[in-house]
Amino acid sequence: MNQLKIIHDTGGKTLTIWFDEPKHEAVAEEIGQDIVVMKDKSGTVIGYEKLNYISSDQELPIEIVSN
Repeated sequence: MNQLKIIHDTGGKTLTIWFDEPKHEAVAEEIGQDIVVMKDKSGTVIGYEKLNYISSDQELPIEIVSN
């Protein structure tokens, strides 16, 4: 994946940032302060998730894909 994928889930109160395809996730580990790192099977970090994230603009369920 050559794209950065950002997903804000207002219902689940999460902000997720993917550096690679989510389907490559093999392990997810909470590292503290409501931060989860997602890794592929080789242990490379392919994404981060912020739990309990509340945006100042609750109108948005957004998904941003950037090259």
